[in-house]
Amino acid sequence: MTPHRPDREVAIVAFAQSDHRRHTDELSEAELIMPVLHEVLRRAGLTTADIGFTCSGSSDYLAGRAFSFTMALDAVGAWPPISESHVETDGAWALYEAWVKLLTGEADTALVYSYGKSSSGSVRDVLTRQLDPYYLAPLWPDSVALAALQAQALVDAGVTDEPALAAIATRSRTDATTNPHAQVRGARPQGGYVVHPLRAGDCPPIGDGAAAVILAAGDRARELCRRPAWIRGMDHRIEAHSLGVRDLTDSPSTRLAAERAGAFERPVDTAELHAPFTSQEVVLRKALGLDDDVTINPSGGALAANPVMAAGLVRLGEAAARIHRGESDRALAHATSGPCLQQNLVAVLEGDRRG
Repeated sequence: MTPHRPDREVAIVAFAQSDHRRHTDELSEAELIMPVLHEVLRRAGLTTADIGFTCSGSSDYLAGRAFSFTMALDAVGAWPPISESHVETDGAWALYEAWVKLLTGEADTALVYSYGKSSSGSVRDVLTRQLDPYYLAPLWPDSVALAALQAQALVDAGVTDEPALAAIATRSRTDATTNPHAQVRGARPQGGYVVHPLRAGDCPPIGDGAAAVILAAGDRARELCRRPAWIRGMDHRIEAHSLGVRDLTDSPSTRLAAERAGAFERPVDTAELHAPFTSQEVVLRKALGLDDDVTINPSGGALAANPVMAAGLVRLGEAAARIHRGESDRALAHATSGPCLQQNLVAVLEGDRRG
């Protein structure tokens, strides 16, 4: 299958995120987002008037009210009227929409942001609303229980074991020591079982956070950023809705999205994988064919900070930031949504050749 090559170059030129925290009870969604938006605009040297398109990602289920994203627009400033859209999922998919908008030539710049306040309720129970409403959701299997089914399938298949999962947790949170925005920094004991075979250390922290990126096309991107992170390809795919018809030890949708994004054309040096559970990194590395030469989640990944509905956008932003800083030349970024890696997005980012 030949990857699609867009005719217009689009890049991530700036990225900002909040400090991810266990509770932000004192902040509204708008107050959580506003400093992040100010920072990403400052880094790009832009004002809101310079933005051609704005797109956000969030979830009404987390907020507990319908059309909650309209309140967050107070942080953006929707007057004078702006060109704006919203997706009811992780902000990585908002970035995809903005990317398509810029590819059409309808805008030259875009602001993408997302946020989530998981501390407001039981996120494990809230996420059951993503399940099949007739057969699975009435059983109320929470997100950790479903991830444990996936982990046990991997163990039973001989693909991994508990010490290997513990090593992933240790590596991720050790890497997060250098990430000032991470909620959990530094290795810690795995703790007791949450749902066998997943221990506390195999699971993501619950917390609140926000992230934002700015996209720009062509020469505009070069004006705004010394080393833009060019989006060479991006694609997203979905597995069957019913968990019972899937092989939980594999992720064909991730593999197909990566193929369509051009990830297999030549090696990447960095991969930011949206793997909230240690067992999911095992599945993703297998699907993406990532070997030990690839730096995996140098930011600490979702095991260090997992603001639901923003963690996927953070993966794209972190990968882009490494290109901006000259620490990566070709990076893969992945985002997921739904139970057991049900929906998957893959982007390939590159910096201009140096020297």
